[in-house]
Amino acid sequence: MKCFDFTLSIFSLNLLHMYIKLKVTTGAKKEKIIKKSEDHFDISVKEPAERNMANKRVVELVRDYFKVYNGDVRIVSGHHSPSKIISLDKLIN
Repeated sequence: MKCFDFTLSIFSLNLLHMYIKLKVTTGAKKEKIIKKSEDHFDISVKEPAERNMANKRVVELVRDYFKVYNGDVRIVSGHHSPSKIISLDKLIN
């Protein structure tokens, strides 16, 4: 897992930054997240792969799984593919 922990001197905040590899299954009956390794997950979502609906749900599930309430979760690559790389920035108190 690529993980960086550093302090921003201007604001004195701790920021955790990591990249996560995902394999997404859309149109599933049940939503679930399966951890394959430290930085690799399989995710199933109910939403279809249309109009960015599945991608939005994937971001919501990752945000909830990692408890990122005061940070940023975004898709770096794989917008039109089941294999995705997610960037996660989380402020640590």
